[in-house]
Amino acid sequence: MTAVDAARAPGQVQAEASLSVLSRPGFTVARLEGDFDIASTPALRERLLSVLGPGVRLLIIDLSGVPFCDVSGLAVLIGTQRRARGLGITVRLASPAPRWRSCCASSAWNRTTTRSR
Repeated sequence: MTAVDAARAPGQVQAEASLSVLSRPGFTVARLEGDFDIASTPALRERLLSVLGPGVRLLIIDLSGVPFCDVSGLAVLIGTQRRARGLGITVRLASPAPRWRSCCASSAWNRTTTRSR
């Protein structure tokens, strides 16, 4: 699904991504799976922001299951990181695909956080 497809048929856009959360003492892992694009970002944004609750000090966003991300997905990650930083929560990206690393290197994300392989 592309932004052009979404614009042509907004009532037929299907979210193709999911988020699972594992909380442990000291850290929380949010594992994204599927395409992180304009169709899936609204729901994923809400879910990621809901993870930023009391007791969370480290949020690890696992990107190993994300084959594609457009600018709306990157914006959600940057917004989540900014909100987390305001709450005193550290955010780390885990297992970004090579495409992710190059995308993050040219964005605000690279200047504000750390990635793990």
